[in-house]
Amino acid sequence: MHYYRYENAEVSCCYKYLMFSYNIIFWLAGAAFIAIGFWAWSEKGVLLDLTQVTRLHGFDPVWLVLLVGAITFILGFAGCVGALRENICLLKFFSGVIGLIFFLELTAAVLAFVFQDNVREWINDFFLANVKAYREDIDLQNLIDSLQKLNHCCGAKEPDDWNLNAYFNCTNNNPSRERCGVPFSCCLSDPAVSNLPSIPYSSHLLLQGDWINYIYIKGCIPALEEWLPRNLYIVAGVFIILSLLQMMGIFLARTLIVDIEKVKFNY
Repeated sequence: MHYYRYENAEVSCCYKYLMFSYNIIFWLAGAAFIAIGFWAWSEKGVLLDLTQVTRLHGFDPVWLVLLVGAITFILGFAGCVGALRENICLLKFFSGVIGLIFFLELTAAVLAFVFQDNVREWINDFFLANVKAYREDIDLQNLIDSLQKLNHCCGAKEPDDWNLNAYFNCTNNNPSRERCGVPFSCCLSDPAVSNLPSIPYSSHLLLQGDWINYIYIKGCIPALEEWLPRNLYIVAGVFIILSLLQMMGIFLARTLIVDIEKVKFNY
């Protein structure tokens, strides 16, 4: 029986360590996201009382941080270990999940374009649900405040949307000192330095024609609809960069799998 030794019957070190370098960044980033998420929960006392997670009626941004962190950590781990150990199963898992995510992104983009009215209505309902839960979670509150400040907007479609919140509701039996008001992030000027500190607590008592002098009157959904066409190239650029990174990961994983299978076949 004769044994033949094939030249270059080994896995390409170039692809192997490129794959490792590509994934170690995501692995560490995923670990950082998870750590930040749990730190945020510890600051809010959620880790001491996990029932707080189920009591929140709005969207907790920490969930998004943890989800992104977990997916990134798992994919980074599979890619790193799969490359170093030349494990075909882990590499196939990595490339398969990346491919699935890429497909879901394309599908979501196409569906959002085709069903624009439905998406707009869903976003409106989602925003209103979080308006109601504005005071229930500090991270949600900061997220909405940042959105309103950056886009110079107030409420989902108009400032009156804040009437849905228990603290800002403009009913006679509401004991809140913020009754008939809107959050400070709706104000044209910071109430802390303005000579009109009572405006946020009485905006609904003003005539609607006077709102423009004190608060943003445009809703955040119309503001985002105006923002998107103005920044279409930026959005497209981000999407293209993410797509190229994903395709590069799939290419490296599939190339490494082919190399490993060739080496196993030769031996």
